[in-house]
Amino acid sequence: MQYGPHDKPTARMLLWMAMALTVLAACARMGQPDGGWYDETPPHIVSTSPADKSTGVKGKKVYINFDEFIKIENATENVVVSPPQMEPPEIKGQGKRIMVELKDTLKPNITYTIDFSDAITDNNEGNPLGNYTYSFSTGEVIDTMEVSGHVVDAETLEPVKGILVGLYSNLSDTIFSHEPMLRVSKTDGSGRFVIKGVAPGEYRAYALMDADGNFMYSQKSEMMAFDHNIIVPSSKPDIRQDTIWRDSLRIDSIARVPYTHFLPDDIVLRAFTTTLTDRYLVKSERKQANAFTLFFSYGHEELPVIEGLNFDSRDAFLVEANERRDTISYWLRDTMLVNQDTLQLRLQYHMTDSTGTLQLQTDTLELLAKEPYEKRQKDLQKKIEKWQKAQEKAKKRGEAYEEVMPAEPLIPKYEVPSQLDPDQNLYVKFDTPLLTADTSKIHLYSKIDTLWYEARFQLREAPGRARTYEIMGEWRPEVEYSLEIDSAAFCDIYGHVAGKEKKGFKVHSLDDYSSLFVNIKGMEGKQAICHLIDGQDRVVKQVVTANGAAEFYYIKPGTYYLRMIVDDNGNGRWDTGDFAQDRQPEWVYYYPKEIECKAKWDVTQAWDPTQRKLNEQKPPKLVKQRGDTKRTIKSRNAQRAKDMGILPPNGSL
Repeated sequence: MQYGPHDKPTARMLLWMAMALTVLAACARMGQPDGGWYDETPPHIVSTSPADKSTGVKGKKVYINFDEFIKIENATENVVVSPPQMEPPEIKGQGKRIMVELKDTLKPNITYTIDFSDAITDNNEGNPLGNYTYSFSTGEVIDTMEVSGHVVDAETLEPVKGILVGLYSNLSDTIFSHEPMLRVSKTDGSGRFVIKGVAPGEYRAYALMDADGNFMYSQKSEMMAFDHNIIVPSSKPDIRQDTIWRDSLRIDSIARVPYTHFLPDDIVLRAFTTTLTDRYLVKSERKQANAFTLFFSYGHEELPVIEGLNFDSRDAFLVEANERRDTISYWLRDTMLVNQDTLQLRLQYHMTDSTGTLQLQTDTLELLAKEPYEKRQKDLQKKIEKWQKAQEKAKKRGEAYEEVMPAEPLIPKYEVPSQLDPDQNLYVKFDTPLLTADTSKIHLYSKIDTLWYEARFQLREAPGRARTYEIMGEWRPEVEYSLEIDSAAFCDIYGHVAGKEKKGFKVHSLDDYSSLFVNIKGMEGKQAICHLIDGQDRVVKQVVTANGAAEFYYIKPGTYYLRMIVDDNGNGRWDTGDFAQDRQPEWVYYYPKEIECKAKWDVTQAWDPTQRKLNEQKPPKLVKQRGDTKRTIKSRNAQRAKDMGILPPNGSL
């Protein structure tokens, strides 16, 4: 800038020029945020109508007004109105306000709560308002008590997300199946619930995965939980420590904040689904020409009676039922029946009627082979022609050839690992039922020094595994074995014969294993099933104990966990509960820590299953249901300022 003789700059002008140059230099050096700073201020409630915590409310519409445009994330799932509404309320985000219209008739002298959880955010940046609950009363008093806790799956101790939890002031044992819940909440991803607006009194708590929206237990297929403990809400003044973070890594301060502590806050409900005992025929199918299967919804000790309508059903089947007797396979003995595309039969079985009573039911079924006889014959002819061509080629080349096509062989599936644990056995599985298993043609040899000796074994049908046989032996550590099967050792009901087989394997050294001895407090005289499980919650070993001592041997080195089922009825498995019979599911516990097993180590562990609450027992690495991601302000301004080397709007880095 040039000045005339009469335009000399004053001291004030020089000062302003210097300041301007300084700012320009700073801007050139550090840059300027493009588009300005992010909005990190959550929406603020400026008014509500009726006013929050109003009494004597008669209208069914509620308006909540904000200082900026807002949105509600999935109101149907996230917003819970209590008392529960038979007709779902209308919940809308309308610019800078939320409108809630209740459709049910308002109940007299009761507190209503509308729990938005953290579903409210601003429209632009998604800054959460935080957990917010609006309440009003149709009477003269606002009820402010709260009760809270967790819901876990009774069998797995997994947190149960999205299940309703409700209170009843009527303490009848059957009220849950006759009247809707009085006050409700819904669990989050960690299985936690908070029921708000509770009046002083005595209550029982229930949980329900409500399939039909009537807020009471009306279908056996609904997951539920019940507890006879009486809940008495109370409160006390308390102090909590709130951590104030300067940024994502540094703590600014820890504040002691007074608050009202509502009790009880440690309710734990075990949710389960009742076994559906109503019996009916689910379906019938004939995937294979030589067998058909009947599927029932529930088992029965008496198998169905079958009368053939277009075939002679006397001694026509080999019947194979599963352990629960709800799936029954019928193998056709006669190849003439196998070749018959359609089987018509009359089926008589026990079925539950409309009153829940088992009655004899008679159905007529028509079972069609999935692959018709004509197609099977064509496929067989192709195989014959392929075999004939192969033999003709061999004959022309002067090679050995067959004049008679060999019968289709029986092909067993052998489960024989190359390295065997001392407490492990061998298995042989077949696709069709066996007619004979000739143990004189099965040989087991063990190698001592350099010589092979015949070893003893037993062959039996494997429990719970269809058409599978178990070979049991006295497996000695570090010894090499050979399993040798002669031809025709196995023959199925269709005359198919298995060929020769030889399988070699060796038993691990004892130095390869660890042992675990668990002393379980409070389990003396109770039968318990103890599971050693891996990181995927799969059972590695099982021990049944009646004295509180579980001993696991031949454990491969690794990290393991423990689960225990209190087997009240001694049937060797976990059993669910039944509300109608007032029966709780059998108790399941998890040892809350990892157990490290090392080779040549014996580990001894004491365990008190009741020391921790159930919702805190399952080790975090095994939990599949993850907690909800908490909505937080993103704090992008701090990172932007840090990248640019300047102070953010709040003045601190």
